[in-house]
Amino acid sequence: MAAMASSAAIPSLWPRGFNRQSEGPILGSGEHRYECVHDWIVAPTGLAFGDTHGLAQDKSGRIYVAHTVGALSEQQQSVCVYSAEGKFITAWGERYAGGAHGLDMCEENGREFLYHCDTRRRCVEKTDLEGNLLWSATCPMESGVYADANEWCPTNVAFAPGGELFVGDGYGKSFIHRFTADGQWKAVISKPGSSDGETSCPHGMGVDPRGDSPLLVVADRGNRRIQVMDLQGKHVANYREGVRMPCDMKFKNGLMLVPDLESVVTVYDEKFRPVVSLGDGHPTNLRGAPREQFTAGKFVHPHDAIWLASGDILVAEWVPIGRVTLLRHV
Repeated sequence: MAAMASSAAIPSLWPRGFNRQSEGPILGSGEHRYECVHDWIVAPTGLAFGDTHGLAQDKSGRIYVAHTVGALSEQQQSVCVYSAEGKFITAWGERYAGGAHGLDMCEENGREFLYHCDTRRRCVEKTDLEGNLLWSATCPMESGVYADANEWCPTNVAFAPGGELFVGDGYGKSFIHRFTADGQWKAVISKPGSSDGETSCPHGMGVDPRGDSPLLVVADRGNRRIQVMDLQGKHVANYREGVRMPCDMKFKNGLMLVPDLESVVTVYDEKFRPVVSLGDGHPTNLRGAPREQFTAGKFVHPHDAIWLASGDILVAEWVPIGRVTLLRHV
């Protein structure tokens, strides 16, 4: 897969009148205080971010940003790679332009791989860290729950112990599927609905390692809840405190990090209680607004968030001109 030449040049495609922010307000309280630095990561010259949907960081510190590619872009690479300091390294992934959505990383036998959910091409793909395709999974018609392949639209994946993965059909019919490690469909573990064990827009998922046994935690966005299941899909619990429209979750040091589409990033404890809410901009209708209308320290539509190895938080937002914000722990 062709990669974009490395460049550290100042981007030329930022919105007119926009100035990159070098420092920002302090969010949170107590042990959870963060300096908010908007646009800590930006697109390189010749490439304009579209909706910034997915984030990942590998063991070497490199950061990966998945975006849909902006309308003004001269290039079509949808995965941009940065150093741990936020400096642009390279870009690739033309095939995901317009559809780059979920971006998840998994280590397998000491090697790291990326998993892409492409909502335009309606597939899940596994690549190496350079973007070389290893396998692609399309609509699992053998599941018997789809009349047409276009009813399937995967949004994110999560990884079971042993290498199998869960796929949320968040923008399709709201099933959750289990796939083998080599991308073969295995089972339906959750069907659409609002009852316990059912989901509506299972937008993102994570396997929670904090308890006695791993559990599948689902950003059940259409039902405005976080739902916990066992790895076979049996309902365990629902949580709604602090939850609006959760998009995904990551776990670290006993905490759960949740980007919420309704303008906030929330950290929860091991009992799924909110510990701190960061950058709450609710209510907001700024999705299509120019950058100069955004408020420093306030989120518009957080879509993904990860803990960096440094202990900082990185947030990507669903806005058509893209925005990636560093929450630097202070």
